[in-house]
Amino acid sequence: MKDTASIKGKQLLLAFIKEHIWSYAAGICILLFSSFCAMLIPKILGIITDGLDKRNMEKEQVYKYVLLMLGVIILVFILKYIWRYLLIGNCRTVECYLRDNLFRHLQTLSVDFYSQHKTGDLVAYAINDIQAVRFMFGGGFVQALDGIAISIVSIVFMAKTINPILTIMALAPIPAAAFIMIRTGKLIRERFKKVQEAFANISDKVQENLSGIRVIKAFAQEEAEVENFVNFSRERVDTQMKLTRASAVMGPAAQICFGLSFMFFIAYGSRLVMDSTISLGDYVAFNTYMLTVMGPVMNISKIVETWQRGIASYRRLNEIFRIPPAIEDFPTVADICHIKGRIEIKNLGFSYPQARKRALKDINISLDCGKTLGIIGRTGSGKTTLVNLLLRLFEVGDGHIFIDGNDINKIPVDILRECIGYVPQDNFLFSTTIKNNIEFFKSTHTDDQIQEALRLSAIYENIMELQDGYDTVVGERGATLSGGQKQRVSIARALIKDPSILILDDSLSAVDSKTEEVIISNIREVLKSKTGIIISHRISTVMHADEILYMENGKIAERGTHAQLMEMKGSYFRLYKSQTNQSDTFGEVG
Repeated sequence: MKDTASIKGKQLLLAFIKEHIWSYAAGICILLFSSFCAMLIPKILGIITDGLDKRNMEKEQVYKYVLLMLGVIILVFILKYIWRYLLIGNCRTVECYLRDNLFRHLQTLSVDFYSQHKTGDLVAYAINDIQAVRFMFGGGFVQALDGIAISIVSIVFMAKTINPILTIMALAPIPAAAFIMIRTGKLIRERFKKVQEAFANISDKVQENLSGIRVIKAFAQEEAEVENFVNFSRERVDTQMKLTRASAVMGPAAQICFGLSFMFFIAYGSRLVMDSTISLGDYVAFNTYMLTVMGPVMNISKIVETWQRGIASYRRLNEIFRIPPAIEDFPTVADICHIKGRIEIKNLGFSYPQARKRALKDINISLDCGKTLGIIGRTGSGKTTLVNLLLRLFEVGDGHIFIDGNDINKIPVDILRECIGYVPQDNFLFSTTIKNNIEFFKSTHTDDQIQEALRLSAIYENIMELQDGYDTVVGERGATLSGGQKQRVSIARALIKDPSILILDDSLSAVDSKTEEVIISNIREVLKSKTGIIISHRISTVMHADEILYMENGKIAERGTHAQLMEMKGSYFRLYKSQTNQSDTFGEVG
C-alpha cells in the first residue's frame, strides 16, 4: 500500500476509498440486487397463500413456487456472502490502514509532542479510536446501507403491488422514531468522546504504575495507588453509564413507533381484507414486508450509536493527523547517499518552542573527519540540544549546520540519521534479546560483529556470563540489566552500525572509572576513521578529544585541548580539580 502518512484529516479516508473503489462499488451493487431478490420472497408467499385460500392452485404449482422461493433464498445467501466479504473485509483493511498511517505519523512528530501527550492517551488513539472507526465503516456502514436498501425495496413492493394508502398509514410513525434517534445521536457522540478520554486516563495510569513499580514499592505507596486507580475506574464507569442512558432511549423509542405501525396495519389492513380490497395473500405479504422493514428500523439505534462513536473517534484522530511533522520537507541534494562526517556549524542559535530563553547562542564549530570533539558543561548548558540539532530532531534555518559542505536541511533525513551512531542519555532497551537490541531488529550482522561490538563496549564478559548469552531476554526498558550494562549495550548498538559520525551523549555516567577507561580507549581506536562527538560531565571522558568545548548557558565559554584549557585556569580547570579530588567516589550504578 502506498505511503499516505502525510495525508491529513478527511483526505486520509478519501484516499483509502479511492484505492478500494471497485470493491466498494461491486459490494454495493451486489447488496442492492440481493435486497431486491430478498423482497421477492414475501410476494411469492402471498401468491401461495392466495392459491391455498381460494383452493384454485394445483399441487404442482405449489411445489413450483416453493422451489422458486428456495432458489431465491439460496441466491440471496450467495449474494449476501459476497457483499459482506467485500464490504466487511474492507473495514478490516481500513483498520490496518489507519493504524499504519497513525504509527507512521506519530514517528514524524516532534519530541515536544511526546512531552505534552501521555502514552496512555496515544494507546487509546491507536486501539479504541481506530476500532470505533472500523465499526463505523464495517457494521455501521453495512447495516445502514442494507437497511436503507431493504426498506426502500420493501416500501416500493408494498405500495406498488399491495396498497399505497395502507403503506403510508403503516409507516407513518417511523419518521418520528428516526427523528428521536438522530437527536439522541449528538448526545451519544459527546458522551462517547468522554468515554474514550476516560479510557485513555486508565491506560496511562496503568502504564505509568507498571513502569514506576519499583518507586511505588520503595515508598510503600501500593494502597494509595490502588485507591487512585479505583477513582479512575469509577470515572470510567460513570462516563460509560451516561453513554448507556443516552443510547438506551433509542431502542424503546423504535419499539413504540413500530408498535403503533402494526396497530395501524392490523386495524386498517383487516378491514381491507374483509372489504376484498386486498387479498389474504396480500395481507400476509404486507405483514412480511412490515417485519422486514422493522429489522432495519429497530437497528437504527445501534447504527446511530455506532456512527456517532465512529465520528467522535475520527475527530479525535484528526486532531493528531493535523499536527504537522517535526521535520519539514526541504528540497534535497539528489546525489547524497552517504556522509563522510565533516561537520561545520556557523553562528548557530536555537530556542525551544514556547521557550523564552535561547538554548544555544552563537555556536561556531569546525570538525574534520577523523577528529573527536569533546563537550562538557553543567546540566542545561545546551550540550544535548546541540546533538539533537545535528540529528534534525528539531529544525534550524538554512546556513547554520553543514555536513560535508552540504546544508543539513538539504540532506535526506533517513540518510543523515543512518550515517550517525547516537547513544542518548536515556539508554532505552526493548523488551527482547540483547542481540535484537544491538542489531535493532535488523538481522544483517554476523555473530562475530555482535561479539566485537560487545568487546568494544567492555560488556562481552558480563553478557557471556548470563545463561543465554546475548540471546538473553531483558525486561521492559532493559530492567534486568544494571544502569552501566544498559549504557554499554547502547554503545554496542551504535558501534555495530559502523557510522560515519559517532555521538556519545553522557553515555558513560553509570560505569566505574576503570571500565570507562577501557571503553574510551576502544572508542579512540574506532574514532581514528570517524568523526566523534563525546558529551560528558566527567573530564576523564573527554580529556583525550582533539578539541574540547566548555559550555555555559547555551554558549561556548571555553575551547581548546585539555592542556590548553588547563592553562587557562578557568571553569574547565576548576571542574577538573573538583573531579580529581573526588574521583574515587565514582562507581558503577546498578
